[in-house]
Amino acid sequence: MKTNSFFAAAALLAAISCSGFFNNDEGQGSLVIHFSRPDAATRASAEVPDSSTFLLRVVSDGGNVIYDGTFGNMPETLTVDAGTYTISARSAEFTSPKFDAPQYGDTQSVEVNSGATVNVELKCRQTNAGIRLRIAPEFLTSYPQGVMFVQSEDGRLMYSYSEKRIAYFNPGEVSVVLNDAGTDHLLFTRVLESREILDVSISAPTVSSSGNIKVSIDTTRSWINEEFTIGSGDDHGRDLSGALSVSEARGLLGATGVWVYGYVIGSASPFQKDSVSPTNLAIAGKTAVTSKDACMSVELKKGAMRDALNVHDNPANLGHKLFVKGDIVKYYSIPGVKNITDYVLQ
Repeated sequence: MKTNSFFAAAALLAAISCSGFFNNDEGQGSLVIHFSRPDAATRASAEVPDSSTFLLRVVSDGGNVIYDGTFGNMPETLTVDAGTYTISARSAEFTSPKFDAPQYGDTQSVEVNSGATVNVELKCRQTNAGIRLRIAPEFLTSYPQGVMFVQSEDGRLMYSYSEKRIAYFNPGEVSVVLNDAGTDHLLFTRVLESREILDVSISAPTVSSSGNIKVSIDTTRSWINEEFTIGSGDDHGRDLSGALSVSEARGLLGATGVWVYGYVIGSASPFQKDSVSPTNLAIAGKTAVTSKDACMSVELKKGAMRDALNVHDNPANLGHKLFVKGDIVKYYSIPGVKNITDYVLQ
């Protein structure tokens, strides 16, 4: 009886094994990754490195690194457990400002089902931003001891008068600073998004296939052209009729004695819509704004102006249009207006 039971169990195990019950591939899928070049060369396509040098990283939702290396060294097929994965591609590492260092890449989440091959397309576009200065010849005459810098919170680069290269930064605020005889003077600040290249002229007054992850290289970029003249007498924001909107003023850190207008939505610190601190205000482009990042802070120094404008004592001011004249600086972690010399409440 025991012998018959033994043979029956053995036969059952053999049948299960043949049916694939213990198949190690059960619950797995595969990823096949390759690059494809764009059909037509773009303005910056010559800057894109060879696809074999791109850095690829595949990570599971549990944090396990499946692959971390160059595309050229990656197996043609990655077999992975069913689940969700983050796949990223970068042309190079980029952490601090550098000349001639555009970075291209993309990151996407991929769900791999059991027995399936995913079909995902990664579009590698420029992920950092850049700035190029075109400094007029007379600038050296006007500022013989001047040295130009471009900077962000990640670092600073000296930009010589003869420099022609693009300086690259992580997206965010980028400033241009003139150091004249050892003293820094902030000329302007702009907020740059990924793929944006700011081209600034500065002068001075005399005196894919199915079943694959396909990565295509797209170097199309947005070029922004501006002119900046030191001492040019630009009246934008210099009088009440030319007051800057909140969206305009937020990108002009360092500007002094300019008019800015917006709608009073509360206070900047603590920030909360309709909050009522007596020492500061938050203004925005419209009364419905609820995000601090879309606002500007306004300093209310002790005195008649604070008494008239603060929403703690004057809640009826909420929603009114306010014009203030002052300096645009960082205030309560966002662009703000301080050192106010005049105001108009409508």
